[in-house]
Amino acid sequence: MGVFIALVIGFGSMIIGFMGEGGHVSALISWTPAVIVFGGTLGSVLLAFPLEYVKNIGKIIKVSFTAKSKDLTTIIVYFSTLATKVKREGVLSIESEAADSSDVDPFIKKGIQLVVDGESYEMIRDTLELEMDAISERHKTGAAIFNSAGGTAPTMGIVGTVLGLVHVLGGLADADMSQLGASISSAFLATLYGLASANLVFLPIGTRLKKIAQKEEMEKELILEAILMIQQGVRPNLINEKLTGFLNGSEIVVDSNSIHEGKAVTEV
Repeated sequence: MGVFIALVIGFGSMIIGFMGEGGHVSALISWTPAVIVFGGTLGSVLLAFPLEYVKNIGKIIKVSFTAKSKDLTTIIVYFSTLATKVKREGVLSIESEAADSSDVDPFIKKGIQLVVDGESYEMIRDTLELEMDAISERHKTGAAIFNSAGGTAPTMGIVGTVLGLVHVLGGLADADMSQLGASISSAFLATLYGLASANLVFLPIGTRLKKIAQKEEMEKELILEAILMIQQGVRPNLINEKLTGFLNGSEIVVDSNSIHEGKAVTEV
């Protein structure tokens, strides 16, 4: 919802300001500059990135609009609870977390299953780090696509404006002077489309995806450390204490007395 509100504020402010100067919204609509700007931008992106990356653009946009960060405090409580269960009942007691809990993050389920299977510390770390790298690469590629589009769109806007002016000036000798202003104004729409789309859509989404990637990397690193400590049999209170180092000052510090109130961590 916050993303939609931001888009409404951005484009709404631009349109309201234009109308306040006496302009009409219909003057901002033209299909030819849109074809030049967005078609050219798409072509540039397709040239810069393999098709298998670009074809997932819909999923990337969905992530940028709907992604929600997990509560790190809840994750810490969850793993403290698991560690307590392992200490009391053994490693096999948490096998159900990997097999039956559909609401548990698949990354957590994989880590728990590796622990239950008795894999070594090195094997668990290597396996989970490979998955973390793959997730991080997907996010970075998505951000790079939108940053590329944000860099190209304004340039294509200038190209569209130049093409429009070439057309207008080429027919200047026979032009109806009453239509000259409208033709020049239409030519500058390409620059408007390029600048507006870059600074209100492409670049902000690229930045947003980068922030989402950074947050998820921290979450996965916390989960990795928690799973490795459970594999090593570290005491629950010590796990709780070490993992709170991932929290920043604005987040609630986990109370060691609350570790028995852990809840399953749902997938984003």
